[in-house]
Amino acid sequence: MPNINPTRMNLIQLKRRVAVARKGYDILKRKREVLVIEFLRLLKQSKESRSALNELIQQSYKTVTIASTYVGNFELEDVAMHVPEADPVHIKVKNIMGVRIPEINRHRRQQAAHMSHSMLPSSLAVDDISDSFTKATEFVINVAQREQSLKRLVVEIDKTKRRVNALDYRVIPNMRKQSKYIRLRLEEMDRDTFSALKHVKKRLQKAHS
Repeated sequence: MPNINPTRMNLIQLKRRVAVARKGYDILKRKREVLVIEFLRLLKQSKESRSALNELIQQSYKTVTIASTYVGNFELEDVAMHVPEADPVHIKVKNIMGVRIPEINRHRRQQAAHMSHSMLPSSLAVDDISDSFTKATEFVINVAQREQSLKRLVVEIDKTKRRVNALDYRVIPNMRKQSKYIRLRLEEMDRDTFSALKHVKKRLQKAHS
């Protein structure tokens, strides 16, 4: 290792850097464990929500078929023309171990929704369609939020894993090798110095005898 000056100061600094790297390694390892636990929790919830969403969408289209039987396609099309726009969504961000996770919420416009519904024909079948697709919309938002969170967690877990591996297999071992090299060189230099001093002492003794 020709680029390392084998001095005691460098040895002390390397020992400190190894200690800091070890702390960083432990922190990153704990972070990775927390992120993996959160990922598995969200993955389970996402699968359940996705399954429930598929069932809900199927049920929603069944309500359309039933309503068509009761009120006819013409009236359904007329109702669809008066359906208000979907409520806007607001996205907030929460922080999990440095990962920005989205939180998606609907901003309900209750008054506008009430006014729009008052213009629609009174029909239980039509109401069933509205209720079914409203629930489906809620599940779509829920699934979208979890799946976006999962994507971000996967990226951060992979990034953290690479940092942990870099510290564990490259950075810390290299610094330990450097420390060992300096320590051995210092011991060798000490032995050379000791031998040189012994030789000088013998020559001085001969000179005075």
